[in-house]
Amino acid sequence: MANKIHVKKDDNVIVISGKDKGNKGKVIKAMPETGRVYVEGVNMTKKHMKARNQNAQSGIIDREGSIDASNVMLICPKCGKATKVAKKVNDDGSKDRICKECGAVIDTVKKASKGE
Repeated sequence: MANKIHVKKDDNVIVISGKDKGNKGKVIKAMPETGRVYVEGVNMTKKHMKARNQNAQSGIIDREGSIDASNVMLICPKCGKATKVAKKVNDDGSKDRICKECGAVIDTVKKASKGE
C-alpha cells in the first residue's frame, strides 16, 4: 500500500464514487498506512454499544465508516471546485499543496528541523 494520500485531516472533500457519491464533508481522520479516510456524514454505519459502567447508556449509535482515499477529491478553498493536488518544494525546504484548477496555494508544510 502507498504511504501517501492526497488529503489530510480537516480538508473539505467531495465523494466521487460509491453509494455516497456527490456528498461533501470534512475529513475527520486520515490513515495513510491503509489509504483510507473518515469523512463527516459519509458511509454511516450502526454500532451496537454496550454500557461500560452504570452511568453510561447502551444502545445503537451511528458513526462514520472509512472509505478509500481514492474515492474523494479535495475541494479548493479558493475556487470551490473539486481538484487534484500538485506539490511544490520551496527554496527553504517547505512544501506547498497547490490547486491544479486555479493555481492557488492550499497550504504549506514546514520542513522539520533536524537535531532539535
